Amino acid sequence: MTDKIEIIEHDSWAYNLPKTRTAGKITIGDIPGVLPFSGVRNPLTTSSTSQSVALTYRTAANNFVPKVGAAESLAEAAVAHEALSSGRFYDVEFQPVRFPYEHPDGGMHWHTIDFRFTLPNGLMCFGFVRNATSLLKPQTIAEITAIRQAAPRAEAHKFIVIDADGYNRARRDNLRRMHHFACFEPDPSADALVEAAAYDLKTLWRVSDLFNVVDLPNGTIMKSCLRLIARGALKANMNAVIGAQSRIWSAAK
Repeated sequence: MTDKIEIIEHDSWAYNLPKTRTAGKITIGDIPGVLPFSGVRNPLTTSSTSQSVALTYRTAANNFVPKVGAAESLAEAAVAHEALSSGRFYDVEFQPVRFPYEHPDGGMHWHTIDFRFTLPNGLMCFGFVRNATSLLKPQTIAEITAIRQAAPRAEAHKFIVIDADGYNRARRDNLRRMHHFACFEPDPSADALVEAAAYDLKTLWRVSDLFNVVDLPNGTIMKSCLRLIARGALKANMNAVIGAQSRIWSAAK
């Protein structure tokens, strides 16, 4: 054998796993027809405690050309899916701005904002994502206050804090599918038919109730329901995986 074997020093009485070098950042290469990630910080790493996510998305700011986005956690990715599928935003930026702030414990630290959401009217909003346990800690509250005060006013008009615990596994799965069907498989004509049927059907209770009253394949109706829920035209329990037997109702009623 000519392969070089790496020997890691690990005494027989040291029962913990030996420390090994990290794999470092994960870099996504060029993808034909897809704009590259443009954030100031790459959050993609290999980790046993968190799951970073890379995704493609489309916004009006990029003329709806697919672009690579990167989120530091599954909850951050869900926040992005929710914003992108809603159709409310002109642009969604991942890791867009890095700036210094005075840490409550003293000294200057650097912070990279998780998101910047831009509305069609030009209003820009920074998004800060953190789990509920952390958000309740006094030191985290003080740190967020310092970050909010240091955020460059020219880069955003508002600063919002988002509770990551509001995105359980079922909600994340729903939002991921909604984003895909809303942005990569749009079907306005089908959506119009399904929305009208949902409003007119007095006995509407489940998604499957629409299968007998809309002259479209069941799969097409299901996708339309997800798109309509994403933009608020239909309502459903987002904390359970949405399927044919899920309870839905029209938001207009």
